[in-house]
Amino acid sequence: MISKIGKAQEFRSVVNYILEQGKGTEILDSDGVLLYSPDSIIRTFNLQAELNPRLSKPVGHISLNFSVQDKEKLSNELMVQIAHDYMSRMGILETQYLIGRHYDKEHPHLHLIFNRVNDYGRTISDRFDHTRSEKVCKELTLEYGLYFASGKEKINEHRLCEPDKTKYEIFNCLKSVIPQSQNWDQLIVALKDQNIGVAFNYKEETDEIQGIIFNKNGYFFSGSKVDRQFSYSRIDQQLKLGEQK
Repeated sequence: MISKIGKAQEFRSVVNYILEQGKGTEILDSDGVLLYSPDSIIRTFNLQAELNPRLSKPVGHISLNFSVQDKEKLSNELMVQIAHDYMSRMGILETQYLIGRHYDKEHPHLHLIFNRVNDYGRTISDRFDHTRSEKVCKELTLEYGLYFASGKEKINEHRLCEPDKTKYEIFNCLKSVIPQSQNWDQLIVALKDQNIGVAFNYKEETDEIQGIIFNKNGYFFSGSKVDRQFSYSRIDQQLKLGEQK
């Protein structure tokens, strides 16, 4: 679970984004806003924001994004519960809010819009909010037993340039095919099917393998450069464990 945090001057653009038809929005929960129409939601947010006209950006907008691997377990009810826990730990209390779930992407995610002017006209602090949010997301991920991505699994592949893009493709493929292979022959065939070549480095004047090289799209990477778990010795250990199953 990760968050994206934003602030804005006007409620209209954020409300319209959350309720956009193409997102397949479900309103999961709200407090202090009239849900008759987008205009009624915006109007009630604006009325409360007027309690503190000195605050230039009264709109809080946070998306909570979950792993595809948690898709089956994330009912609307559970997502609301997680959102409430998140809000409480972030100090987003005693204020108007709306929670909408979107279905426009493969991974489950929700959007929270809230009034940074609380019910008493005080400002909800955004001090160190990115750092605090990262900590809270990690806590909730562990407490709710959600999938915890690490390292390269967090990377947005579409933003990568070469040669990193090819290296990440090899990383993803190895993550998938090694658990399904029981020996080196099976692994090499599986990689070849994905247009990934394999070569071994040998100790000088011996048959002892010292390392492994993967190649694809004209790029070459040692196993440990793809990821430390894909050095020759570590892959060999994983394959031997596969043979014992």
